[in-house]
This record gives sequence, C-alpha cells and structure tokens, in this order.
Amino acid sequence: MPISRRTLLLSSAVGAAGTTTLWPLAADAAPYRGPLRTDPFTLGVASGDPEPDGFVLWTRLATDPLAEDGLGGMPNRVVRVDWELAADERFRRVVRRGSVAARPGSAHTVHVELGGLSAGREYFYRFHAERWTSPVGRTRTTPPRWATGGSLAMSFVSCSQYEHGFFTAYRRLAEDEPELILHLGDYQYEYQAGVYLAPTGNPRDHEGPETVTLANYRQRHAQYKTDPDLQAAHAVAPWAVVFDDHEVENNWADEVPEQPDPGFPARRAAAFRAYYENMPLRRTSIPRGIDMQLYRRIRWGRLATFHLLDTRQFRDDQACGDGYKDCADAYDPRRTITGGEQEAWLLDGFRRSDARWDVLGQQVFFGQRDNNAGPQKVLSMDSWDGYQASRQRITQGWVDARVRNAVVLTGDVHAHWADELKLDYDDPTSRTVGTELVCSSITSTGDGADVPSGTHPWAAWNPHLKFYNNQRGYVRTRITPDALTADFVVLPYVSAPGAPAHTRASFVIEDRVPGLTQIADAPTPAARAAGSGAAQAAGNGTAAAVPQIDRP
Repeated sequence: MPISRRTLLLSSAVGAAGTTTLWPLAADAAPYRGPLRTDPFTLGVASGDPEPDGFVLWTRLATDPLAEDGLGGMPNRVVRVDWELAADERFRRVVRRGSVAARPGSAHTVHVELGGLSAGREYFYRFHAERWTSPVGRTRTTPPRWATGGSLAMSFVSCSQYEHGFFTAYRRLAEDEPELILHLGDYQYEYQAGVYLAPTGNPRDHEGPETVTLANYRQRHAQYKTDPDLQAAHAVAPWAVVFDDHEVENNWADEVPEQPDPGFPARRAAAFRAYYENMPLRRTSIPRGIDMQLYRRIRWGRLATFHLLDTRQFRDDQACGDGYKDCADAYDPRRTITGGEQEAWLLDGFRRSDARWDVLGQQVFFGQRDNNAGPQKVLSMDSWDGYQASRQRITQGWVDARVRNAVVLTGDVHAHWADELKLDYDDPTSRTVGTELVCSSITSTGDGADVPSGTHPWAAWNPHLKFYNNQRGYVRTRITPDALTADFVVLPYVSAPGAPAHTRASFVIEDRVPGLTQIADAPTPAARAAGSGAAQAAGNGTAAAVPQIDRP
C-alpha cells in the first residue's frame, strides 16, 4: 500500500546526520573506528532556503543527543552520509543522489546545497549512514522567477521555550502541510533549568547549564531537535530561519550583552556556529567569528518576496537601559535597529521589487504600541518603537518605492497581534500604508488564556492595533495575487501534550488595500471549553485577564 503523505508526516521521530568540512576535527574524543551501533538519525531532517532550482538539505548525526560535550555521542571520525532526492515519497523516481562527509569538527552536521532542479516542484529526501536510514522529509523549489499566479501556503512561528510546554503547535502546523515555514526567532532558549519559569510552572527541563560555550549550544540545539513535534514540522516543508536574542542570550544588541561580560564575543561566536550547524542554511551564512550573514531574500516567483531581516546583530544598544520607557533617545535619527548596510539593502530591494507582495520576516514589534493612556508615550525600547528613525525610513522607503503590498511578519512578544502600519501614528486618521501580523509563541510563557474580546486594552489609545490574543500557537497564511489571508491558530494549553488547535480569528489583506478586514472570530465551543478548563486546572484565573507581555 502506498505511503500517504499524512502517514509520512505523522510517523515517528525524524532523524539527523553529518556535515561538510567547515571547522577542524575535534581532538578531545578517543578515536573509534567501529560501526555505529545505534541509530544516529535522532535529530530529524530538515530543508531550507528554497530557490527555483534548489534548496538546502540538513541532518545531524547523534547517537547520544544530550551528551555534555555537545558531540552527540558520535565517534571521533568522519562518517560518510549518503543522500537521495526523489520525485515521489517511496523513492521509485530518484532524481539525484550523492555522498558527503559528516565530521566531528562540526558535530557531524550535514548541509547539502542543491541546484539544477526543476522550479515549482515537490521533492522528497532521506539520508543513509552505514546501516541506518533517516526518516523522509518533504521539500520544494520555488516557482520560476517570472511566475505571477498560483498561491502559497506559508506559516510562521517563533519563541519555542522547551521548558514552558510541549511543542504540539509544531505538530499541528505540520498537519496543515504548508509549502513554506518561517521561523522568526527564539528557536531555542539559553537558560539553565528552572531559571525562566512559566507562570504555571515548567512541565519539562533544559539539559545542561546556561548556554555559553560551543558544547553548551550544541547540546541545547540537540535537545530541542529530539522533540518529535518539532521534527515533524521540519520534515513537512522548507524553512527560512532568522534568529532573535535567545539563540545567544536575552536582549543582546550587536556586541553588547544584557549584563557586562568580557567573554560575550566568544559566546556570540559559539552561538552563531551552533546555530549554523543546526539550521538548513546556505553556505553564505557560515559564521566568521562573531559575524554571520543572515539577512537575505526568498522569492516565490513574482507572487511574493520575503525580505528576511536581522534586527540583533547590527542594532544600536537599546535606549535608556531597555524596558518600557519614555525615552528621548528612541527618537535619535542616528540610532538604527538594522545597521546602515542592511537598511540600504532593504530599501534597494523595495525599489527593485516586482512582487505582488513584499513581506518582511523579522523579529520584534514593528508598529507603535504606546502602553500609556496619557499624553506621555511609554514604549518598548527593545522593539522598533525604540528606533523610531529606523522605522520611519523603512516605512517611507516602501511608500516611496510604491511597493504594491507591504506586510510585516513578527514574533518575539508571545501573543497574537494584528495591526495597521502608519507613517504618522500620532494621527489615527492618517493613511494606512502596510500591515503587521504577529505570531504568538509555540510555548513561551506557558498556556496563556483566551481574550474573548480579541482586543488589548492599549487599543483604546492605539486604534491601529486591531487584534490580540494570549494563547500559544502560530499564524497560517494563504497568499494569492488577490489577497493574503491570515489565520491566527491557537491551542488551549501547552502544559500537557496533544492539545487540539483551532482558528481564533482570520483576517484578509486585499491586493492594493493595506489594512485588515476580519473575516472570522469563531473559536469552537469545545475549544473554548477546553481552554477554560485548562486555565482553571492551571490556576490561570479568568480568561479575560491580560498578563504582562514581552518577558524574556
């Protein structure tokens, strides 16, 4: 009987494999020349950064994923990894195959960067190491650059704190079978077990100390990738990833750590190296010391261009000591959240764009969120509110370039939001020039609670803020030439595995009509009851409560 796609995606844990030569061989493990006695594909498979003629395939070999040295229990020797790419999920029509060396110096990770494939096609891939075979992953190339029609099913996610809950949202996302997944930051968290507590407690713990060394970061990434729900999401579609702060440490900015730390440059270099090793990124993103090229574009024909931003590595330090402040420095025109080079790259991309939809995939809240009802503005210094001139230049840039449809996708704040973007937030009647969609966290801050009104209290004096909900989940979109539809998907709880998912609200952005039109706000009675029951069981109190946001 043929293997159905759904059976494939819901099968047991996805595996991992090795890498090409990137760094020297490790010298701290006794050489072992015997065969691999246990399955090395414990961390799954992944693909990423699709183009019309190819993509990156990824895996990492680890027989003991949580080994303290970060090397996954692998012998200190090169392991040959064979890979196959097929046009069908049973591999009857193999279109490409090859071999790569998984080396100890890069923790036995593998990046296979393929080209020369057909545009707009679905493919299946797997790896072999000695007598072991990985699970199968599905991926695809993007449409031809000239293609204008069709549609794209894209979902985006952020903030998956392993300790705060189970990754069921990744599983539900995989069941949707999207064609592209964006991860907008905080893929993993740096804390030692028990340091960062969800309001209702942590149902599981981090392994190892706070991540500081390369071994720490490798071990932490491996722990996250042992999760079968995350593996299912990686296996279902190509990913495009960008980091935020927790991939290194909370609230870092360029070379400035959260707290004074002379060892921060080494920590940042270790974090970047482990991030590259564990993500399906192209060789253009291989770190060089404390530097890593992460901002880039992915084009889905002429339907959509995704401008993926890096708002950590080049930013000025947060103004006025970070936090929510009334801070004059936030308006300093010299301050930047992107750095000058990235800003120029983005503005040039707007001017050259022929896409129906220009989509910014980035990390922190873009639109204004004033949390003070009075005349004095109190804003988050860690968001674009703390870099007002940067936001103004980029917003004006897409207006001046006559970008057809500008949409900003955001993570970070552990809640669903939808808002309309302005050139002048002080004038509520001013023209809307773009739209922002903000995804909640996969787990970070725990179960959360439904907000029946779908409205945050701040919306009373921030009328461009159109939707808010504080449950965990992700955003599912359908992009066509005529409209972008966004479903805010939520789970009633993450403190236990297996939660159902439902659409809390849906909005449409019509072609050439910036702004939001709500088309659904209908959590099912069963889902609402489940959410209420979970909240009561966890002691969360009333569902309408709006907890503090923007925690680390």
